[in-house]
Amino acid sequence: MEGQQVIDWDEAMEQCGDDEEFLRELLADLRGEVDTQLVKIDDTLKNPGDNPYHRIMRASHVIKGAASNLMCQQLRATATTLEQAAAGAQDMGQDASAMATVQNCYNDLKVAVSNYHAFLQSIGI
Repeated sequence: MEGQQVIDWDEAMEQCGDDEEFLRELLADLRGEVDTQLVKIDDTLKNPGDNPYHRIMRASHVIKGAASNLMCQQLRATATTLEQAAAGAQDMGQDASAMATVQNCYNDLKVAVSNYHAFLQSIGI
């Protein structure tokens, strides 16, 4: 995560046709979506139930895709890593080390989300 920008502003502006108001709206929407998916992941980790890794994969995939569209590199990278860790854990079954890896990746994602929130606050969103 070090060295990765929270967002590549120039690329994101280009993606939005240089419409800053529209980009700001999309970034606010992304915050809401990311927060929703984090709750799903957190709930799954607290109460795994059936297919926990599949649910974590789906939620992290949503974050990855949305973050990619808006050039939010930290979110994309950490969500990708979590998605891959959950996929690997699913293949291993209920292995404790697999769950620990998923938890560590989730913690990294939470740091990226915190950085994203701080960035949005710094630009008045």
